[in-house]
Amino acid sequence: MAKSVALLVGGWSAERQVSLDKGKAVEKGLQEAGYDVRVIDVKRDMDDLLQKLTPRPDVVFNNLHGKGGEDGIVQGVLEFLQIPYTHSGVMASAIAMDKELTKKVAHDCGVKVAETLNFPYDPPYVLKPVDQGSSVDITIVFEQDNFQPDMTKKGMIAERYIAGRELTCAVLDGKAQAVTEIIPETKFFDYEAKYKDTRTRYVLPAAIPAEVEQQAKQWSETVFKALGCQGIARCDYRYDEGGEGLVFLEINTQPGFTPESIGPSQVIYNGMSFADLCAHLVETATVKDK
Repeated sequence: MAKSVALLVGGWSAERQVSLDKGKAVEKGLQEAGYDVRVIDVKRDMDDLLQKLTPRPDVVFNNLHGKGGEDGIVQGVLEFLQIPYTHSGVMASAIAMDKELTKKVAHDCGVKVAETLNFPYDPPYVLKPVDQGSSVDITIVFEQDNFQPDMTKKGMIAERYIAGRELTCAVLDGKAQAVTEIIPETKFFDYEAKYKDTRTRYVLPAAIPAEVEQQAKQWSETVFKALGCQGIARCDYRYDEGGEGLVFLEINTQPGFTPESIGPSQVIYNGMSFADLCAHLVETATVKDK
């Protein structure tokens, strides 16, 4: 009898549509791997979620993004129910979702991080939510810009802008996979560039010096392990050639999950199929706090 997998999609964050869209690829991958898949559109309704988790699945594949899905909330529910689930647990998810706290952990491990600024901010700087993903609500302010970003939003942090190239490195089960360079046609790798602009280019493997590649892999494994992450995650960097070198920005414990998404594409580059990756995450899913 095939193992039953409940695939969580949707959620109530700003990244709801991303989860719904990319969840179709996960559903296909799980079915190809031979699992009995039940898709659950998660709303902000605990009774509804509990009903949809009945009968109890063997495993939950968490494909939620943003608040409620990758910040430890749904992970806590699954821990309470003692249902094995994919990706990171409660504590790792909560810490990783907080960009400021993540940077403190990374810095304490010897990883170079983007400096957080105190108000007033001198351009160039990056203004972004402390607990959102998918580059939602990120603004970069340069000296020549003649606009003032909205400073009234709660939960925003400002970071010193790091010039250079956009690099990202996936980690699977504590092992760094590869380094991809992201080359957007927009001003930076924002929500538009990630999900709507087909001109964005992804270079795998990134054309960077071997020592930079090794540094990105080493730091990614360090942050992954320091936070106690599990399954697959993705670390983002800026690489300032001839300047500041490699600088860590953040880790994503629920990275986009299609064959073309950055994290899975690196695993596929190393020889594992997408369906096998889906199966691997299901077979290694656990209740983290037994």
